[in-house]
Amino acid sequence: MTHEVAVIPGDGIGRGVVPSAVDVLEATEADLTFVHDEAGDAVATECGDPLPAETADLARRADATLFGAAGETAAEVVLPLRSAVDSFVNVRPARAYPGVDALHPDVDVVFLRENTEGVYVGDETREDGRATLTRVVTADASRKLAEFACEFVAERGFDGLTVAHKANVMQETDGLFLETVEAVADERGVAVDPVLMDALATHLCLHPEEYDVIVTPNLAGDVLSDLAAGLVGGLGLLPSANLGDERGLFEPVHGTAPDIAGEGVANPVAAVLSAAMMLEFLGYDEEGERVRTAVEDVLADGPRTPDLGGEAGTDEVTGAIVERL
Repeated sequence: MTHEVAVIPGDGIGRGVVPSAVDVLEATEADLTFVHDEAGDAVATECGDPLPAETADLARRADATLFGAAGETAAEVVLPLRSAVDSFVNVRPARAYPGVDALHPDVDVVFLRENTEGVYVGDETREDGRATLTRVVTADASRKLAEFACEFVAERGFDGLTVAHKANVMQETDGLFLETVEAVADERGVAVDPVLMDALATHLCLHPEEYDVIVTPNLAGDVLSDLAAGLVGGLGLLPSANLGDERGLFEPVHGTAPDIAGEGVANPVAAVLSAAMMLEFLGYDEEGERVRTAVEDVLADGPRTPDLGGEAGTDEVTGAIVERL
């Protein structure tokens, strides 16, 4: 069965690393067809809309979408794209790799981030020197995330999961989130360790090896996963998957990196690992593992991009990954 993949490079280094990911996907034996479209700052300048209707429709129609990054228009691009694929969870693995100078070489943690609510619903106002932001948490969305998390840990043989929260202050919103996750975990027989998110930030820096799977509200997952990136060698190593019941949006965690955009030195690893997650989502488990192994070999032996202490460009690293495939 052929799967259709929407390819949307976006802005900045997304225009370099997404083609790298496509090159790697084409080097596998997965039965994929690629349909290309555009979104982001440049599109907004050209036509007034950073996410044209046809691009959003492509994401809704395709089996999976591979996305790069968006600049100033990120909120107008990324959030609607996640909505277009009905994504309810953002899966963000962070791990240290052999050959990479990581602050903590034992890090291997996955963040399961609620992807539809929290402070990212976009309900903001500003008037007479006062700005407000409405935070939305529902039992339904929290339950769906918790059910996914329980299945995730069971499939991978983990003992339980950690829940990041701030229910001691945000008693109603985070209180509902925590109560719902704990109730679902209790139903499924999964152990839960609730940790205040600010304390968790400290614990992650000091003892990241103690954590396997961390379930978070939307904003907390965004912040904590970026913190974990600093422990393993940088954002250039972190992939992500925005998963819905039938479709997914796969994107590197890094942004547009305007300081190096167009120079050909961006690290393609996060985009390539996002593509590996996409392969597994589409049922190509063997191909996804082959891509991940090839990336690990290149990280261990080189070549490496400047962010990892090397001198190689994006194309050279991509070529090395393809060669190992």
